[in-house]
Amino acid sequence: MYIVQVASECAPVIKAGGLGDVVYGLSRELEVRGHTVELILPKYDCMRYDHIWGLHDAYKDLYVPWDGASVHCSVYCGWVHGRLCFFIEPHNTSGWFHRGKYYGDDDDPVRFAFFSKAALEFLQQSNKRPDVIHCHDWQTGLLPVMLYEIYKFHGMENQRVCYTIHNFKHQGITGTDILHATGLNREPYYFDYERLRDNFNPFALNYMKGGIVYSNAVTTVSPHHAWEAHHGAFGYGLGHTLHMHQSKFRGILNGIDYTIWNPSIDAYIPNQYDSEGLDSKELNKKALRERLLLRHTEAPIVAFIGRLDDQKGVHLVHHAMYRALAQGAQFVLLGSATSAVINNQFQHEKAHLNDNPDCHLELSFNEELSHLIYAGADIMVVPSNFEPCGLTQLISLKYGTVPVVRGVGGLVDTVFDRDYDESKPPEKRNGYVFYQADNYALESALDRPIGLWKGDRSGFTQLRQQGMAYDYSWHRPGDQYLKLYNHIQAK
Repeated sequence: MYIVQVASECAPVIKAGGLGDVVYGLSRELEVRGHTVELILPKYDCMRYDHIWGLHDAYKDLYVPWDGASVHCSVYCGWVHGRLCFFIEPHNTSGWFHRGKYYGDDDDPVRFAFFSKAALEFLQQSNKRPDVIHCHDWQTGLLPVMLYEIYKFHGMENQRVCYTIHNFKHQGITGTDILHATGLNREPYYFDYERLRDNFNPFALNYMKGGIVYSNAVTTVSPHHAWEAHHGAFGYGLGHTLHMHQSKFRGILNGIDYTIWNPSIDAYIPNQYDSEGLDSKELNKKALRERLLLRHTEAPIVAFIGRLDDQKGVHLVHHAMYRALAQGAQFVLLGSATSAVINNQFQHEKAHLNDNPDCHLELSFNEELSHLIYAGADIMVVPSNFEPCGLTQLISLKYGTVPVVRGVGGLVDTVFDRDYDESKPPEKRNGYVFYQADNYALESALDRPIGLWKGDRSGFTQLRQQGMAYDYSWHRPGDQYLKLYNHIQAK
């Protein structure tokens, strides 16, 4: 099968969050199974060019119809850790992908609408005819719309689209100008409630809604989050649209790439280990303390790795830090804030705790250090307000670091409470879960693994090993996506 992934990220060359990891990991899994996979990405000025091999001109003069004229683009080709990627660079005065960042500008809807148009134009002009075009998040939501309203009539009538939503909170809301710019034009037609009109703003178009309506299959990144989006508040206004298209909507749990996240082969940690050699994990704990200038003591290390923002339950992260210290544990944090307010709050905490030998706050992101924290920590706290899938808990389980998670989204699908989860026998439980987003609920969950570590070390070791036994690789999601691709191809 010939599959083209179209996305705004692909790790490690373009990574702002979990989207990049998923695009790379799924592509690799499909290729390992013998399928042909290509990726189409924006050519950002700030991407990691050191992760691209053999970057060269692939299509020098791609002219993309846009806003009554055309924009000249160059398409470059290179390999990102074995994946064949095409990078589209528009040559225009706005410098759409020369901003020194991936997202965050007022014209983001225009930039990514153009990228979607350019991706289709590249496929058409280069005579590439994939069996499946797999699009990701709001940035490519207009691609299936343009495919079935424009490009279908220009030689691309047999292509099928799978559309994966990683985060319902960001949907791509814009006005009427984009219709003329993309060549879709017919305002009354697209402002129909059954097509692109936003469910709550009658004067706005919604890219993500367009992706749902026009794609052949729609997925999100865990079964429980699919339920939350369809029936609860986490669809952020798209619940009715998902209901109208429920026959093509499902949740497929993300995987993680065990060639990268695997303590038995991890080159970023000083001591490799597996579930039968957890003594080496203790050596990584010692190395982590030395790296972060923590004192050497007989205490568990509690960690948090992730963005500091409301989605990640930042108020509970703050409380977990002080609760862990109060319970005689050490605490390590690695993450950058997404707002000035949150950044200022944690900079204040960092200054306040600077001389505390049991706490270290690293207010940035460092890939190498993240591997050492996963390997050296005993407990990982993931107190998210919402979490479509979550990769932190999956990596933690592989590294024998016991996750303490809030019972939302993919966290529910992957972590099973040691003491209370009756859906699994005791030997299949792998962490701790709490449900309410308040300090008391967090304390009830966090105190239990700290207490187990102090009072029953063999029980804690067994829990580590039960978590490490789970397979959250891309193998099973790969099966599910291939079945889905075959299904939509048969239509």
